[in-house]
Amino acid sequence: MAYEIISRLHIGTAISALIFGLCVLFARKGTRTHKQLGYAYFFNMLGLNISALFIYQLTGHFGPFHGAALASLITLIAGFIPVYLRLPRWRWLEFHYEFMNWSYVGLIAAGVSEAATRLPSAPFWPAVIASMFAVFLIGGMLIVRGRAKYNFEAITSVVQTDASLDVATAFKHRRAACN
Repeated sequence: MAYEIISRLHIGTAISALIFGLCVLFARKGTRTHKQLGYAYFFNMLGLNISALFIYQLTGHFGPFHGAALASLITLIAGFIPVYLRLPRWRWLEFHYEFMNWSYVGLIAAGVSEAATRLPSAPFWPAVIASMFAVFLIGGMLIVRGRAKYNFEAITSVVQTDASLDVATAFKHRRAACN
């Protein structure tokens, strides 16, 4: 009974995190909507990772997927703390961008590898490794490409020189300066 509850929580938070994470990616950055969606993503990922640590059906003991859940939890927290505390002072936005994007890529990689293991005649570990490698490769390229369109130092300095500015306004100022 407990395993069934944990499994349902795990699946529900995974689906919710996928949806909220996608919405965060497409939402205008720094807005109230972005922040609300970000909190929803954060708490769903928190539930997903914690529930993953209680699932032992596959191996009966702590295994590689539990390690992946811990890595995901670390990435999630490493992306949340900088934006929540605005630390490190001049690089918090860059840290938030990097770690939250990698958090979402990891979530997608986990989902794709889960789906790949369900393919008939797909050997389990090669399906997991190949699918995760492909998602991390594509995700990494997209993160690098996305990073190139932001000048984090300029955005962060604009936000911190005028405390009344939010991140969305800083992005607007930065875009205007680039055009």
